[in-house]
Amino acid sequence: MDDLANTEMPIGVIASATSTRVLEALTQLREDIISGVLLPGEKLRVQHLKSKYGVGAATLREALSLLVSESLVTATSQRGFNVAAISLQDLKDISETRIMLEVQAAVESVKNGDEDWEVQLIGAYHRLTKVEEQTDDIASDQTVLWEQRNIEFHEALVAACPSRWIRQFRSILHTHSERYRRLSLQTVGVSRNVHKEHQQIFDSAMARDTDQLAKVLTNHIEKTFEVVFKLVKDNPALA
Repeated sequence: MDDLANTEMPIGVIASATSTRVLEALTQLREDIISGVLLPGEKLRVQHLKSKYGVGAATLREALSLLVSESLVTATSQRGFNVAAISLQDLKDISETRIMLEVQAAVESVKNGDEDWEVQLIGAYHRLTKVEEQTDDIASDQTVLWEQRNIEFHEALVAACPSRWIRQFRSILHTHSERYRRLSLQTVGVSRNVHKEHQQIFDSAMARDTDQLAKVLTNHIEKTFEVVFKLVKDNPALA
């Protein structure tokens, strides 16, 4: 139980995750959904998946139920579990809501961040920069590492926001945004200068310029939406 108590989990994941086996299955399933290994709308058959993930049926059903609370899985009494579908309207809704929460969280974090917060942000930005300088295409074999460093940077940016609810809801939206981004990157890379956008965000945060931070962070999320929207729209398999 100590491991679970110290694990950062989305707000939708409730205390029914009572074992490390459930948590392990939950983590693996979430990653496979976000990365597109399990495709949107795909039927999740417990008898098949329990062998794949090496857990019992009860453990798997509990993990899937928790993913329902994160809106990554859907469930019906007659049809069982399915990977949540995607849509252009859903992507638009996620992006618009994320702008509201992400910008507010970042601004409040900058206002409240102390020296320790600065140190953590500098470290996260440095690690992200190292990955981005090694590749011009985030759809390359560096994708997984880039995603990890990208999440760490954005989490460090908002870490000093005093509202736990804003941070947690923002985290859920970031996960869903990542799912769309990874699905689109399976088809084509992104040519925009993402590192420059991150540099602008970092510089604004370190300068404590909240107006500029709100502007460049909004632009960053909007550009992500525009790129992914076009890729999803142009690929029937995704749309």
